[in-house]
Amino acid sequence: MTVTYDDKPWLNCYDDYVPHSLAPYPEWSVPDVLARAVEAAPDVPAVVMSADIPLLGRIGKATTYAQLQDQANALAAALLDMGLAKGDRVALFMPNCTAFVIAWYAVLRAGMVVVGTNPTYPPARLAETLRDSGSKAIITLSLFYDSVQKIRGETPLEHVIVTNIKEGFPPLAAFLFTLMKEKKEGHRVELQPGDHALPDLLKRYAGRTPTVAVTKDDVAIFQYTGGTTGPSKAAVATQHALVINGLQQNAWLSGRKELPPGRVMLAALPFYHSFGMLSVIATSVITRATMAIVINARDIDDLLGVVQKYRPMIFPGVPALYNAINAHPDVVSGKIDLSSIEHCISGSAPLPQPTKATFERLSGAKLVEGYGMSEAPTATHANPLYGENRTGSIGLPLPDMHCRIVSPENHEEILPVGEVGELTMTGPHLMLGYHERPTETANVIYKDAEGRRWLLTGDIGYMSEDGYFFIVDRKKDMALIGGFNVYPNQNDQVLNAHPAVAEVAVGVIPHPEKVGQEALKAWVVAKPGMSVTQEDLINFASERLARYEIPKRYEFVEELPRSAVGKILRRQLVQDEIERQGQEQP
Repeated sequence: MTVTYDDKPWLNCYDDYVPHSLAPYPEWSVPDVLARAVEAAPDVPAVVMSADIPLLGRIGKATTYAQLQDQANALAAALLDMGLAKGDRVALFMPNCTAFVIAWYAVLRAGMVVVGTNPTYPPARLAETLRDSGSKAIITLSLFYDSVQKIRGETPLEHVIVTNIKEGFPPLAAFLFTLMKEKKEGHRVELQPGDHALPDLLKRYAGRTPTVAVTKDDVAIFQYTGGTTGPSKAAVATQHALVINGLQQNAWLSGRKELPPGRVMLAALPFYHSFGMLSVIATSVITRATMAIVINARDIDDLLGVVQKYRPMIFPGVPALYNAINAHPDVVSGKIDLSSIEHCISGSAPLPQPTKATFERLSGAKLVEGYGMSEAPTATHANPLYGENRTGSIGLPLPDMHCRIVSPENHEEILPVGEVGELTMTGPHLMLGYHERPTETANVIYKDAEGRRWLLTGDIGYMSEDGYFFIVDRKKDMALIGGFNVYPNQNDQVLNAHPAVAEVAVGVIPHPEKVGQEALKAWVVAKPGMSVTQEDLINFASERLARYEIPKRYEFVEELPRSAVGKILRRQLVQDEIERQGQEQP
């Protein structure tokens, strides 16, 4: 019997507690989900934010579900009172903090649109995002207030709301921060006339409830994606899409035992990104969990301090983060106890098998690789918690997702199971499209004969006969070497297996000697205390790859450039190499 995609063979591989479908989905908006959480668990902490105090240890400040809703309602009322209207865009420009969660729910409760903005953006890049989105308001950390002021006149901004990081700390930590760090590190600012301090608004509008009607079909987020080789595009998603994906993720990761409200989720993923918004903020509220906030996930000492204090059970993350934890001396020595962690889902980049195995050994947790896109915010596939975690696979489509592999040149040509082509998928939470980019939207969204909307992912992969999907590489990253298609992601996996390699990125560069042809180059980070040579890696790869697939050019570096969610910026490496080659030419 020949297996087809319409057979949905992946359903046979689901864990026994995962339903094949969650339809019909409740017609909730995101504020509806928060209201249900308040009704069921008003006094359960929704968010806890902490600081490590010398001599006293880590202390935190909790915000209950009832308090979160009250503060979100107050801020929503304030936004409407400023003259903003339903559908207006509001940028959030801050790191993970309690204020971000309050602001996120406030904007959605007002029927407005969240524009998650990378807090590491320089002023010019911030201005570009504000102009493209048409954001009329921004809620920013005080540390970034001067950056906002520099570009304000170049943007549609009408209102600026400012929060100080100390507002999320418990009183003693906030007091010490005021004395020791606030002015020194640039957090203390004087607001310009007409700008607002977040605590003042929350106090002034306390007890107010917005009267604007919010529905499941209202636009909820502009999630910026791409931009490495061109302008970023805002993927537009509805309130219902966020609710649906939260329910899908919860169904997949809930496990076989009933979980009480208040179980802790480690909130280390950046909230401005769809992975953090959906897999942490939205999903935690659906399940009445408590978000234990990590302000800066690059500070592994602080992250581990949060783990020790709040004993999280759920930990969505990225491979770079799990790698950093695996290598931390206090984790290796056993000083840090990771045993509270039970369920982890890794996304944004391929999960190397050694990373998975080491983290599971150190923690006892289940770490599964998943897959998602800002265009289908955010998770679409995952390996099962208890079933087979197939090495190199992104796993199985989540409930109500349907996937196929099609020809990269013609999406109407559905390829046989097992053949390599472009992954395309349909489901109930696809984006509406890219904001004001009809051509780019039409390039990735199409309808089939039945009227279903399909998303072309730009990822090259294949499906096994029993329904596991594998990503070979990004369509744009594919190389043509000696007439053969070569996928750098496969090279990464092979070279990552070398015992002296900590991590590697292989990119496609213009051939330095043969004009018009392509070559492969590997950027390699060695493990601490170990060394490896180009010859070592070529010999290692030659046992596992065809000759034309083996990179012949290597550069050994201390670290690889990454996005805020830990994805290696392969194209940045390639662009730097192209510029270097250009400088060397006569």
